[in-house]
Amino acid sequence: MTMKERTAVVIGGGIAGTATAIALRYAGFAPVLYEAKERGADERGAFVTLAVNGVNALRSLGMDPARVLERGFATPAIALRGASGQLLAEVPLGGPLPDGTTTTTIRRADLYAALRAEAEGHGVPIEYGARLSAATTGAGEVTAVFEDGRSASGELLVGADGLHSRTRQVLNPGGPAPHYLGLLNAGGFTAGPVVGPPPGVMQMAFGRRAFFGWAGAPDGSVWWFANPPRKRPVEPGEFSPAAWRAYLLDLFEGEPAAGFVAASDEILGPWNTRDLRRVRHWRGDRVVLVGDAAHAVAPSSGQGASMALEDAVVLGYSLLEHRALPEALAAYETVRRPRVEKVVAHGRRSSNTKVLGPVGAAIRDAVLPVVMRRLHRGGDPQAWILDHRLPGLAASR
Repeated sequence: MTMKERTAVVIGGGIAGTATAIALRYAGFAPVLYEAKERGADERGAFVTLAVNGVNALRSLGMDPARVLERGFATPAIALRGASGQLLAEVPLGGPLPDGTTTTTIRRADLYAALRAEAEGHGVPIEYGARLSAATTGAGEVTAVFEDGRSASGELLVGADGLHSRTRQVLNPGGPAPHYLGLLNAGGFTAGPVVGPPPGVMQMAFGRRAFFGWAGAPDGSVWWFANPPRKRPVEPGEFSPAAWRAYLLDLFEGEPAAGFVAASDEILGPWNTRDLRRVRHWRGDRVVLVGDAAHAVAPSSGQGASMALEDAVVLGYSLLEHRALPEALAAYETVRRPRVEKVVAHGRRSSNTKVLGPVGAAIRDAVLPVVMRRLHRGGDPQAWILDHRLPGLAASR
């Protein structure tokens, strides 16, 4: 570490944490990444779709998206289908851009591994099994205390510890808890090639009883997810793997989804779909939140990973522009809060369309094609999300 480098503690080794650690290196900090899980622990979730704005954020962080996302595949469009399989609308997901950038679907574990390799390549140490217990700010530094008794101090602490963030609780005692959206989540991968859609389009169907999405991978397998509606959240251990499989097979009986579920050796889930209402405090004097810790968005937005990567770029750029931490953290929040709160609202509206009753679903299936045609007459209605571009942080130092 040179004399010019400033110390930082990053809580959370997921997408937000690893990307932020890389951004901090460009901003002149020497970060250490603290991950609550043990090394090699399974990552929760099946796969993630990184939209073009997220892919461009990787580029802004000095990464080669082709290398980071090499184990994924392009999915530049969504085909929305009704319960009977009829095509309701096809929605672009951005790209391909002139440089080849396009929305990409990748297993979550593969994205995590690639980002952590990038962070380690930048000289970022990663400490595992470190779950935050408390954080205190003193003269010139902030100290994180972990449940196992370890502690770490730095000039800056970044809370990238996800939806159930302990850092957020430190900044917002008694603040908002994650909000359950009335949907469960499941996911899986067929054990081998099956008869499914061609690669390149994410298929999403408003099934008779639950929402289902799937995409054909280049190897012929199908990657899928499901959102069964449920009034109350699922409790840990409530379903055995066999019971959960049987539940999904019954839920999608007579629909294409059932075949993909049956062809999958391992079925992930269930877990609860949640987002986060407005968080009052994103920052303190030496503490700041990024990613889901600050603004968890519903998975139906397709923007959780992309928002985390954008956060990292803007925070790094703000720290480069402003030497004093209070000014830098204020600049970061000023840029990010309006955009992400708009995306959170967009994701919540999208989730609500998945839990309609039979009458509401029939109306949706009849009206949606007309609405989508009208919306797209003036261009892509999601352009405000997908066309967002950030400065190249790697080139700014």
